[in-house]
Amino acid sequence: MNIFKFVATKKLTHLAEKIITIRHIEPIEIFGVNDEKFNHIRQYFPKLRLVARGDEIKAMGEEKEILVFERKLKKLVDAYYIEGILSIPIIDRYLQDEENRRVSKITPEKNQNADIILFGVSGSMIKARTPGQRKMVHSLENNDVIFAIGPAGTGKTYLAVVLAVRAWKNKEVKRIILTRPAVEAGENLGFLPGDMKEKLDPYMQPLYDALYDMIPAEKLNQLIEARTIQIAPLAFMRGRTLDHAFVILDEAQNTTESQMKMFLTRMGTNAKFIITGDVTQIDLPNRQPSGLIQAMRILRKIKGIDFIHLGKEDVVRHPLVKEILDSYEKNEQPKS
Repeated sequence: MNIFKFVATKKLTHLAEKIITIRHIEPIEIFGVNDEKFNHIRQYFPKLRLVARGDEIKAMGEEKEILVFERKLKKLVDAYYIEGILSIPIIDRYLQDEENRRVSKITPEKNQNADIILFGVSGSMIKARTPGQRKMVHSLENNDVIFAIGPAGTGKTYLAVVLAVRAWKNKEVKRIILTRPAVEAGENLGFLPGDMKEKLDPYMQPLYDALYDMIPAEKLNQLIEARTIQIAPLAFMRGRTLDHAFVILDEAQNTTESQMKMFLTRMGTNAKFIITGDVTQIDLPNRQPSGLIQAMRILRKIKGIDFIHLGKEDVVRHPLVKEILDSYEKNEQPKS
């Protein structure tokens, strides 16, 4: 699909002039209201004279500079389709990325932006914020299955969703599948009002909340309708083979042993799995053994599977959450 139409109109000695017609995207997405975005883009190309009219951009300057501008303009259009929005922070990120990779001599350990994973809908930086979260990010580079185990507030579910969205945006996978056991619903699920989706949505809400931080609502709804992003209870995974997918199993402490085995054996080619859970909050009825605890015991020695344990030091919610966890731990310690 040709996004731009390029027309060379003049060449004056070492200077050139080229008209670029924008296609398949609304010009305002590139130019912004009152050319706000376009004026910002201009700052990256001080050697060129750039004029925007209607759906055209006239670029004047050295031919090699115009070629660089064309390539980076195409990169911005790609960014719009990947991100679902083209804000000024996103423009900065895509225009600076290539230059930073070429000239930066800062090592990852010293680079203050090294922990950035993704940019959110508003252009805000989403990054690994604690040692445990950094371990999750680094582990994913070397393993296809990660178990992230820790108490409430450590960001394990949110971070898993961030990593899934990044993988999809980077075209590493074709779809994202988010699932969790609907244990809380129990036998009362059938008595709740609405269709199956309306009954289950409250249990999937934490996953929706995370996604809305990273993908604009309209774009997210389109991706869900196209089944590029799928959010479903664990029971719906039975019988499937999950190829080219980033799959997250949340609240895994509430899976039975047979459910965990069923889930893990859904893994297809070019797939990544992250399993999150908190072994202190098991809600299984009738004291059924947790599939997460069994997996922690029997899968540790398999290459390609890693277990990341997050603790109080990884809590990223309100500071009181750490103190609450401390108090509960002290209360649960056996008295001598």
